[in-house]
Amino acid sequence: MKILLVEDDKTISSGLEYSLQQEHFSTVLCYNAVSAKKVITQELDQIDLCLFDLSLPDGSGYELCKIVKEQRDIPVIFLTVIDDEVNVVMGLDMGADDYITKPFRIRELISRIKSVLRRYQKQTKKNTIIEIENVQINTLEGKVFKNGVEIILTALEYRLLLIFANHTGQVLSRNQLLEQIWDVAGDFVNDNTLTVYIKRLREKLEEYPQNPTLIKTVRGLGYKVGG
Repeated sequence: MKILLVEDDKTISSGLEYSLQQEHFSTVLCYNAVSAKKVITQELDQIDLCLFDLSLPDGSGYELCKIVKEQRDIPVIFLTVIDDEVNVVMGLDMGADDYITKPFRIRELISRIKSVLRRYQKQTKKNTIIEIENVQINTLEGKVFKNGVEIILTALEYRLLLIFANHTGQVLSRNQLLEQIWDVAGDFVNDNTLTVYIKRLREKLEEYPQNPTLIKTVRGLGYKVGG
């Protein structure tokens, strides 16, 4: 399990990182919002849980939580010195899964982390199949089926399809797609390459690729799947 830890206090962050690693979690440590956003953009599919300090020198945990929840449904826990009902409610309303105030006991934090992860794992087991019209995506096995027949996709094609599937009915601009698509070497995918991969997905998944109904182009806005 990998945890994204964003905490600007280096004394607290080093202690947290050590404690988490002692519990066999791997960690990605950031001290500010800028570096955290870069990790979210490039590595969010590898992150299992986020620990965000609410008050950062160049932003806030609220902002980071919003970005994460727009891209993936993974647990977020806030760390803060603020202990009042308004901030607790605000954080939970934004999608945070828990909220712990400093100073806290490390055993309590570890317990909450494990509890939240167990809850998400149960939910994930129930939602491993995504269906979009006649296409089924088995996210547990990383397989895609059309009318019950397995369709072989490249890693980047599968990643692109998952982005669409996780935003069914929503229009995604080309820039939004480009921000989330990286090739297997970690290199940024350019606009022309994105066009090629959308074309390939249509050829593999659409009944009539020249008149697509699954992956639709919304003129002047971008693309959407379903809806």
